[in-house]
Amino acid sequence: MFQFDTGLRFPEKTDSPPINDGFWMRLLTIFLANVCDKQWYRRWKKSNQGVFYVSSKLCLRCSERTRLNEARAMQFVRDHTSIPVPKVYCSIVHRGQVCILMERLPGKPLSHNWVFRSDESKAKILAQLRPMIAELRNVRRPPPPPGSPSNTDIVSGIDGGQFYDGNLPNKRYWGPFSTVREFHRDLRSNLMAVPDEYTEKHFADVRKLVSLHEGYLAVPPVLTHGDLSANNILADGDTVTGIIDWETAAWMPAYWEYTNAWHVNPYNPYWQAEVGKFLEAWPAELEMEKLRRKFFDVY
Repeated sequence: MFQFDTGLRFPEKTDSPPINDGFWMRLLTIFLANVCDKQWYRRWKKSNQGVFYVSSKLCLRCSERTRLNEARAMQFVRDHTSIPVPKVYCSIVHRGQVCILMERLPGKPLSHNWVFRSDESKAKILAQLRPMIAELRNVRRPPPPPGSPSNTDIVSGIDGGQFYDGNLPNKRYWGPFSTVREFHRDLRSNLMAVPDEYTEKHFADVRKLVSLHEGYLAVPPVLTHGDLSANNILADGDTVTGIIDWETAAWMPAYWEYTNAWHVNPYNPYWQAEVGKFLEAWPAELEMEKLRRKFFDVY
């Protein structure tokens, strides 16, 4: 039988607090959410993954997978970087669902016309993305409250709670984890060893994955978007105008941004060739993630 280690978890904090949820902003957000939920509005204004375009300057995100962590991530990134990110006007929980009222940025997703862009146009876009992502990765994590244990090595959401990733196995919400090693163990369902009598080739690969995970020399987690696909980067002409869809933002292993972006949306296979042009490549960790995904597949 495989050996499992259930390990202790870092104390759980599930989500971030609301933003600007005073009476009038809450009332406005609820009103807009109710309007956007009407069938006539949905026919008139098609939503995009739970995002409703209220006006040319305003949009509302409400879906079952939306979390307050996403709003907090956008606020945090706006406060600590120069990356073009939507301004959050209000985030609330209403009838068990999170609603985020935020700025609508100009431009269209790169997926809209990337394959038709010239090489020169692509190079201009990627040249703008490189310093943005470098800036994101250099943001320092806020220290824990006085008297609390160090949070330097924790894999978590923006405020130390759970994080969302719909491409991870078995569940949607993960963590927090006290170390990268603990995170790796949960990724493989706490599998710790494969008996020697299992001699087939795929069992050798599983042993290799366990060895790579357990022997991984982790650096402190870094601020990570988690889904840098062509769908989530906006541009107007050759100018990057925004990075959106921060629902998977978290403090993650340093390689995570690259390996997640490399495993692209199957509808945008061309993006895989571009990832290494604006993100630091992690080839050894990519091979590790390929093995992990082979045996512990996506959700």
